[in-house]
Amino acid sequence: MKPNQTCWAVIPAAGIGTRMGAEIPKQYLPLMGKTVLEHTALRFCEQVDIRGVVVVLADNDRHWKKLSLAANPKIHTTTGGIQRYHSVFNGLRYLENMASVDDWVLVHDAARPCIRTEDINKLIQAAVSSADGAVLAIPERDTMKRATRDKKIESTVSRDDLWHAQTPQMFRFSMLKSALENVFAKNIPVTDESQAIEIFGKFPMLVEGHADNIKITHPADLMLAEVYLKQQEYRL
Repeated sequence: MKPNQTCWAVIPAAGIGTRMGAEIPKQYLPLMGKTVLEHTALRFCEQVDIRGVVVVLADNDRHWKKLSLAANPKIHTTTGGIQRYHSVFNGLRYLENMASVDDWVLVHDAARPCIRTEDINKLIQAAVSSADGAVLAIPERDTMKRATRDKKIESTVSRDDLWHAQTPQMFRFSMLKSALENVFAKNIPVTDESQAIEIFGKFPMLVEGHADNIKITHPADLMLAEVYLKQQEYRL
């Protein structure tokens, strides 16, 4: 990044991860000697281009203070909201006293611990060259089917120009905050930051990442994440 540009990270970690069927939120599940959240947040703390990392926690979180990560000087915490995009907005509000309107913000899922440092760098380089920010994603490779309500195939959908959106997603602080305020005002729920930006009339750039940047959702994903992390350590 250019010397006069500042970048922050926001990691929404207020969810409970009901599909995991675990007794504790999935971001606190053990993974290779750390919690999932520690693996995730440390990737951003280690980035020299990122000034600070805001971890957005549930109001009744009982696990965070037990982590050594909580003492990391680069880490800030605030409280989340009802849905993920409410939590992201709370993270932005926390940053208001530290970030300028032209600063950049990367938003990343707490449950994506396998994000590669090279992909974070690639996204940052692309986003700062784009007026509307950028999204890490991978192009669709499988044949796509559209189904009826009773799960019968209705048609085959062309996979051309279809991508799987991942995180991080990176936008100007002021643009992302305004885009989220816009969907709140219109009462439109969004599943990622890019959707709010798109509704705001902007066109984020797609940046191809890697398939190992999985989001831990089901129990088998933890085992797969361990395989990917070991492979990444081997490459280093």
